[in-house]
Amino acid sequence: MGTHPIENIMDTTMTSIKDMVDVNTIVGDTVVMGDGTLIIPISKVSFGFVAGGGEYGTAEPDHPQQTPADHPFAGGGGAGVSLNPMAFLVIHQGDVKLLPVQYSSSPERILERLPKLMEEVKKLFDQDEKQNAQGQA
Repeated sequence: MGTHPIENIMDTTMTSIKDMVDVNTIVGDTVVMGDGTLIIPISKVSFGFVAGGGEYGTAEPDHPQQTPADHPFAGGGGAGVSLNPMAFLVIHQGDVKLLPVQYSSSPERILERLPKLMEEVKKLFDQDEKQNAQGQA
């Protein structure tokens, strides 16, 4: 018994999806800026797939032993892709930052800015200690 026509439809659709899927779809090509900064786009990719079909017609009374292959087949398939930019990975002078396209909450913003804030606070304490050391000398 040969393959069913729906299998051919599904194989063709899946092959097309495999051709679309590539690591460069999710992690984009690196962009090099003039100062050496590297920017790498990161996206979310969603795929959808559907295939279906069936035989049509009725069994003829003269041929009670008909098989499904004796009936005409109608079917189809399709796929869809959704590509959403999620973030940019920025590498500048040894620092690596992930810059999201959208923030979903204030805590995310605070967590992202916390390392920079800690650096600024440390600088303030260092300056204060230097001023105190110079005043005592």
